[in-house]
Amino acid sequence: MTETLSVPNQGKPVAGPDRHIPFLELISARRESVGKGVAVVAVDLRPDLLNNHGGGHGGVVMTLLDSAMANAALGLVDFAREVVTIDMHVGFMRPASGRLVATGRTTGGGRSVCFCEAELVDGTGAVVAKAMGTFRYRAPVNTPTDADQGTP
Repeated sequence: MTETLSVPNQGKPVAGPDRHIPFLELISARRESVGKGVAVVAVDLRPDLLNNHGGGHGGVVMTLLDSAMANAALGLVDFAREVVTIDMHVGFMRPASGRLVATGRTTGGGRSVCFCEAELVDGTGAVVAKAMGTFRYRAPVNTPTDADQGTP
């Protein structure tokens, strides 16, 4: 049996362009821009986001790439739908340091899936990692926020 954890949204949106994603908030990642099929997501590395070698943790790198691609796919449909990651391939090129910026772009797809690619650069502008991903579109889920449930 699979257990689903319930995360309070604290009155924040769960869908649309301003949706609340607790993990991105935890690592202080922010979406800097989103347009028709292109999105930019960034984070300033801090000590708790590093690996044991002093570089940006691979999970942080993959999260930024995934988020940039997902936002690019969502921007393509003006956030009228949601996406879930089906598949993601990542190539790491060098250790990540400083301010990391991921730019995601849609490359194709149709009504139910969107193909994307992303590139992550560090504070010097050097390419840290690249990714390709496949995202499935789905109808928005009408999940109530805490405010809808009467939580203060």
